[in-house]
Amino acid sequence: MTQTNEEKRETLSETRGGENSAPATVENSDNNNFLSADAFLLTATGIAAIAGFLYGYDTGIISGALLQITHDFSLSNHAQELVTSAILVGAVIGALCCGKLSSVMGRRYTVMTVAAIFAVGVIGSGLSASAFWLGMARIVLGFAVGGASQIVPVYIAELAPPEKRGRLVTFFNISIGIGILTAGLVGAFMQDIWSWRVMFSVAAIPALILLVGMFPMPESPRWLVGQKRTKEARIALNMVRETDREVRHELRNIQKVHDKVERKSVAGWKDLKQPWMRPALIAGLGVAAFTQLSGIEMMIYYTPTFLTDAGFSRAAALHSALGVAVIYLVMTVIGKLVVDHVGRRTLTLWMMPGAVISLFLLGLMFMLDSKGQQYGWLIVTCLFAFMVFNSGGIQVIGWLLGSEVYPMGIREKATSLHAATLWGSNLLLTATALSLVGILGIGGAMWFYALLNLLGFLFIFFLVPETKGRSLEEIETSLKEGRFYPRQQNKTQKGMKQVDEIA
Repeated sequence: MTQTNEEKRETLSETRGGENSAPATVENSDNNNFLSADAFLLTATGIAAIAGFLYGYDTGIISGALLQITHDFSLSNHAQELVTSAILVGAVIGALCCGKLSSVMGRRYTVMTVAAIFAVGVIGSGLSASAFWLGMARIVLGFAVGGASQIVPVYIAELAPPEKRGRLVTFFNISIGIGILTAGLVGAFMQDIWSWRVMFSVAAIPALILLVGMFPMPESPRWLVGQKRTKEARIALNMVRETDREVRHELRNIQKVHDKVERKSVAGWKDLKQPWMRPALIAGLGVAAFTQLSGIEMMIYYTPTFLTDAGFSRAAALHSALGVAVIYLVMTVIGKLVVDHVGRRTLTLWMMPGAVISLFLLGLMFMLDSKGQQYGWLIVTCLFAFMVFNSGGIQVIGWLLGSEVYPMGIREKATSLHAATLWGSNLLLTATALSLVGILGIGGAMWFYALLNLLGFLFIFFLVPETKGRSLEEIETSLKEGRFYPRQQNKTQKGMKQVDEIA
């Protein structure tokens, strides 16, 4: 195919980048001989998404293991909270650190580092001689969880072509649900076969698969261009694109964007304080906080504990926890399928009232039947209903909105802060859940969480805009022009309708 003059000039510019550049005639890498580019891209996505499975399993397995751990170490309610929430302390640290780590050593090596830390963390947890050392090991494990939530979606998104990016990044979210479901199955059916030590340690197997599986995977071409390694970026793109034309076109676009960002580079964290960026930070960080303050992870961690304390048998409590995991996975898949059609804000505003009502009724059932004998089936029904409305609503947009609302100049730092806020809110709720139950009773605690869901609904109604169908550049422009918030969007839309009517 004959190149246009512009393409010739751009290709010549690329090849003048020095020894790190590559000629336009580079063919597809040998790594791609046995797989088509699409199959190789899907393989890379699937291997990276194993980190999501580890995230889900390692955070969810405490639900079934905690009953055994409490017995072995004679833990009080407060000690249970500390053991459970230790992983979240590490997650906050990992979320804040891995953004910088990935910018220095690359996305691929950061994923491999996270995989190694996963393996160390789960083996350390399984070998712990006391509750203290178990907590320390879970902090290490949490670093990997927080790091995975930060880097894996970025790695997948930077490998994927635009038309497939949403579907491929969704693999990470779905794999989290599969991990939580696997943890629920282990907790429900392996209690009499595996000790809690085995429940933790077995996760070293997928961690090692992730570590080894990432060796033949390509580095992010975006990161490579940023490091002036254009030749390697071209080779990486050749692995996951079908034609040389696609590679040339995309590499030119990456280079153009990188050059613009480099010319307009920001100074650091202080740029987050710029007034025009504030609405995006309020909306994004607020959604991150309410994603966890609404109580989803607390339910995943503590369902067996809540139900056994309320008089349910151990088997019934563990099977209910399994039901919670199944609902989480199913609603995550459904939510991801509909969110681009319904809209982020709209979907959440539809679902959150159901979560509020479910928690209110759940609290009422616990009040009326403290031993779970008379209204046990209603308690489980309300619990499952909450999971449907919460995991199919605000959980769908928790990570998604954070990738959309932050301007380009602060995106790396803002997404790190977004992940840290999400995990920090999770830590706050998890570390206080059993103490709150001790103060208010299970019923009163459910009413408190219902109130938090109501506050989340009001926050999204007034402060979170709809981002469906809008490019990242349009969202950033609305920030600069002071029409980011929903009420400002509505005024703009009304004004446009009036202009159309006059015309």
